[in-house]
Amino acid sequence: MQLPALRPGDAGDRPAVTVGGRTWTYREFAELIDQRRLLAFDQPLLCATGSVVEALTTVFAAAAMNQPVLVTDPASPIPMLDVIPPGTFLVVVTSGTSGHPKPVLRTAASWVSSFAPLAELSGIGTTDRVLLTGPLHATLHLFAAVHTLTLGAELTDRADQATAVHAVPAVFAELLRTLPADAPLRLAVLAGSALPDELADRAATRSVSVIEYYGAAELSFVAARRHPQPLKPFPGAEVELRDGVLWVRSPFLSLGYPHGTIGPFRRDESGFGTVGDLAAWGPDGGLLIRGRGDAAITTGGATVLAEDVEAALAVLPGVAAAAVVGLPHPRLGQLVTAVVEPIPGADLLGLRAAAREVLRDQSLPRRWLITDRLPRTPGGKVQRHAVAQAAARLTAGDQPADDQPTDDHRASRQSAGGVIEPGAQPGEAWAADLPVLRPLP
Repeated sequence: MQLPALRPGDAGDRPAVTVGGRTWTYREFAELIDQRRLLAFDQPLLCATGSVVEALTTVFAAAAMNQPVLVTDPASPIPMLDVIPPGTFLVVVTSGTSGHPKPVLRTAASWVSSFAPLAELSGIGTTDRVLLTGPLHATLHLFAAVHTLTLGAELTDRADQATAVHAVPAVFAELLRTLPADAPLRLAVLAGSALPDELADRAATRSVSVIEYYGAAELSFVAARRHPQPLKPFPGAEVELRDGVLWVRSPFLSLGYPHGTIGPFRRDESGFGTVGDLAAWGPDGGLLIRGRGDAAITTGGATVLAEDVEAALAVLPGVAAAAVVGLPHPRLGQLVTAVVEPIPGADLLGLRAAAREVLRDQSLPRRWLITDRLPRTPGGKVQRHAVAQAAARLTAGDQPADDQPTDDHRASRQSAGGVIEPGAQPGEAWAADLPVLRPLP
């Protein structure tokens, strides 16, 4: 099967991109791509930085010129890339929740081959206005923007006018809280962390259909579903579970990392790849994603998966988001510690009791902290490593007794993040600073 070219939809004078109060038509967008091609004809590696429009025109210009393009955080140092393997189109730099930047290489075909299956699954079409909810150096948002433009739909930063959105669940939850009741939003494509049923139910009350997919920068699409159906392998993906670790073979896999880069992605001789995520088959035949194996907490001889506890806490009354980390403990090995971001104005006095109703034994957090805002990656995922570092600083020089928080010894800067306000430029304020933590009353 011959894949279509990676280029914007031919939509003439229809809106292509609306950001910062200005709209570019597809005709104007195509002219900008041509201009970028002229400026980059002798560049072996294009860099997609600057504004949303500048970065996207660079990506499409690179595709038209069959040249590689680097998409990275403009505030971060450009990674050293001594050798780029033949066939590489895209170089993205991802840190996920680990905080260790890793360049990931992929071909144009690994992207383009997923465009049609996602469009069919989601129902996004040329008449949609798709909301951009994060910076383009996060792969979720970069793919969403490029996919939108190849369909001939409109990419927008106007939340009040969007009919569809790509986002992580935490950002989508905030969007639902702030959108007016008459907003035209009809569809949400969510990824990056597990979708709480409560959030999907809340979306249904607003007549917003929810598509959830699981993947990784190295793997791209692995599994997807339309809520409330079970999570099944994405069309074209073969999934195997080996000792609880998820492996996938598909045309969407990346090439991996540049030489000398160490990361979780592995590939076997048969073409299956993994990033070490744990999974199981549920009774309904769907996939249950348990999270990254390196997020496991060993406490009292038992293994607790941080993602499982976070998912249980996220649906409790008053909780906007939660991060769960393991802190060193002389008797238990690690102490399961919950850091909660409350819904503004929420009363969390009954949170411990509510947690005991849904969590048992070692999975029940023994230490509770709160913060006004959990730090997030550019893609909107909670940065668990930053939370763990802040919690460790809080307890530096003082080992707490079980379920007895100490005073806040150290405080550091509060990170930014969340939904793009109408008219704001994506990528202006995604910080990776440590959160300010304090004991839960």
